Amino acid sequence: MVMRLNSSEHARVASAIAAAEASTSGEIFCVLAGQVSTYRDLSLAWAAAAALLLPLALIPLGFEPAWFPGLGTGWEAGHLAALDLNLGRALGVYAVLQAAVFLAVYILLRIPVLTRLTTPRGVRRDRTRRAAMHQFLAHGLHVTEHRTGVLIFAAMADRQVEVIADQGIHSRVDQAVWADAVQVLTEGLRDRRAAEGFEQAIALVGGVLAKHFPPRPRNPNEVPDRLVEI
Repeated sequence: MVMRLNSSEHARVASAIAAAEASTSGEIFCVLAGQVSTYRDLSLAWAAAAALLLPLALIPLGFEPAWFPGLGTGWEAGHLAALDLNLGRALGVYAVLQAAVFLAVYILLRIPVLTRLTTPRGVRRDRTRRAAMHQFLAHGLHVTEHRTGVLIFAAMADRQVEVIADQGIHSRVDQAVWADAVQVLTEGLRDRRAAEGFEQAIALVGGVLAKHFPPRPRNPNEVPDRLVEI
């Protein structure tokens, strides 16, 4: 079950953002996603590979239709026509076997835990990053006056966290500084303390922004102080 935050937890995150932004001209926005992809394409790929490869293991064992109840005649082929018939029957059984393997593997891999285990971490990370970038653009973090928007993005089912900083920050801050924020939020989500994880990550991001981007005389709040769940 995907974690959902209640109104009190949303208020805590909003307060943490407001407090962090009081010391910086930067803008912080948070998004909590249930899942960034169904990974159905990978399940189909695994199922197709299994359907192609697993039945091949039967060939060295002398695969023949008689292995399957009702498909063997019990008679030996005595002429060419019978040989052709047996070959056609074998090919038909092999095709049915491939289809059965395909369906079985695909259905198994749609179980969430198996989907996650058979999805390479790099693929999950890449799709989480793309989803985070989409949210970054969708919420206008790229159009702040001084290009100082930061998105803290977490994908629950994918177990991935991304921190994306706009051009004004990226050019002056080493991206490695966000590692601590990613770590505390990851731990918070893992321990089902999402609100606390976001609060800690926001505080760390706010500290970095305050150091490099102190408040300006005119310091409007350009992005709403809130967490969005999708």
